[in-house]
Amino acid sequence: MFSWSNKDGKKKDPELFQTVSDGLKRLYKTKLFPLEDAYRFHDFHSPALEDADFDNKPMVLLVGQYSTGKTTFIRHLMEQDFPGMRIGPEPTTDSFIAVMHGDQEGLVPGNALVVDPKKPFRKLNAFGNAFLNRFVCAQMPNPVLESISIIDTPGILSGEKQRISRGYDFAAVLEWFAERVDRIILLFDAHKLDISDEFSEVIRALKNHEDKMRVVLNKADQIGTQQLMRVYGALMWSLGKIVNTPEVIRVYIGSFWANPLLVADNRKLFEAEEQDLFRDIQGLPKNAALRKLNDLIKRARLAKVHAYIISALKKEMPNMFGKDNKKKELIANLGEIYIKIEKEHQISPGDFPKLAKMQEILAGQDFSKFQPMKPKLIEAVEDMLANDIAKLMTLVRQEEANMPSHSVQGGAFEGTMNGPFGHGYGEGAGEGIDELEWVVARDKPTYDEIFYTLSPVNGKVSGAMVKKEMVKSKLPNTVLGKIWKLADVDKDGFLDDEEFALANHLIKVKLEGHELPGDLPEHLVPPSKRGM
Repeated sequence: MFSWSNKDGKKKDPELFQTVSDGLKRLYKTKLFPLEDAYRFHDFHSPALEDADFDNKPMVLLVGQYSTGKTTFIRHLMEQDFPGMRIGPEPTTDSFIAVMHGDQEGLVPGNALVVDPKKPFRKLNAFGNAFLNRFVCAQMPNPVLESISIIDTPGILSGEKQRISRGYDFAAVLEWFAERVDRIILLFDAHKLDISDEFSEVIRALKNHEDKMRVVLNKADQIGTQQLMRVYGALMWSLGKIVNTPEVIRVYIGSFWANPLLVADNRKLFEAEEQDLFRDIQGLPKNAALRKLNDLIKRARLAKVHAYIISALKKEMPNMFGKDNKKKELIANLGEIYIKIEKEHQISPGDFPKLAKMQEILAGQDFSKFQPMKPKLIEAVEDMLANDIAKLMTLVRQEEANMPSHSVQGGAFEGTMNGPFGHGYGEGAGEGIDELEWVVARDKPTYDEIFYTLSPVNGKVSGAMVKKEMVKSKLPNTVLGKIWKLADVDKDGFLDDEEFALANHLIKVKLEGHELPGDLPEHLVPPSKRGM
């Protein structure tokens, strides 16, 4: 149990939270929601949050143009077909499909889905039947889905006609999901990097969620190394024009399906990239509470700024005559109101909502129904941000510590963990792990020639003599120091011929781009030292 009481000494019941999810729900309902409700936050920005938004499993949103391999990617992760799945070179997925865990396999249509209080989709009913007819939930028993849920989206097409024919605001739906998911994966096909107008609009709609974004350059096995370098450069250039951020979005290169590689030259690169992406996805359940906490903080900051804007507009409105003209004037001068609020309340410009979108929504609002400034509501949110959130952070760390092994299991994730096909098995410091002969012995005659030029005494050379030889590798002293520590197996400050050969083997491992082990693996211990 986790508890605290307010610091000012007033009599107030202490907050008692069993879990982070429980704490977030209580804080939202008691401190943030009253502010949102008073200043009509939900009409401008995002619908109110419900219990399911705090309780649901981490979600991964897949976005991309048609035929980039989104559906195949999901099938690859789960190693199983899911209900409603269609794969083909033409635009096949025409619906949003929420792939979730269930005891029995089946499809739940959108209209039934948005009335289920246990699912975090109830607020999607605002997008109407045109969207709900294109939204389903595919439920199935699968170990991967016990930890995460995956949202498959319709392939993005090019051309104005396709955007109009959807019948609902595609970018707005994606923005709704982006606020609630833990990871957004943008998929690109290595053969067609042209980013359509609709895709550009979608990526811009995902702005403010760059921290959740990852990019996958899929089908990379279908082109050679030289072409792949050019395609990667072109992708980064295209993304740089759309995603206006100084940080570079992480791009994973590979072929995310179970078929043989067409061009196997880059197998090691694809394996390493897949491993990194899998690690990123596997960490989502452990970091889910922290993500929800972070999203609530972002929401609270926006709600505060929104309250200042609405109350400022209310203050400027006349009581009797000229309301329409004053409303038009205030909307036109909204940028100046932003600057005034920014200076008066010391708010960062990045916390303000987009000016054009705010002006568009304000045009349809009745300013006479706006609320004046209510300091108590603002103070409650400020107290939540200053005290409650900081203390809830401690509970987040406690929950993380209590579930160190809580990660996504099953499906393709199992194939990367065990046996000789685990990442790095038999490579670098793991080379020779299954061999009877000491792997260093292969090159030991070459190392021995160098060893005996160092004038060993009693079969050993000093650290000073070894240093002169090791620095020729041009590796940093910090790395060479670690290699020395691993190679000096008997810890006597000298190296014999076997230890010297081991040191050179580890230098070779590092120069080939592999990481050094924290402790010397058993198969690398020199034969004469194995009884120690």
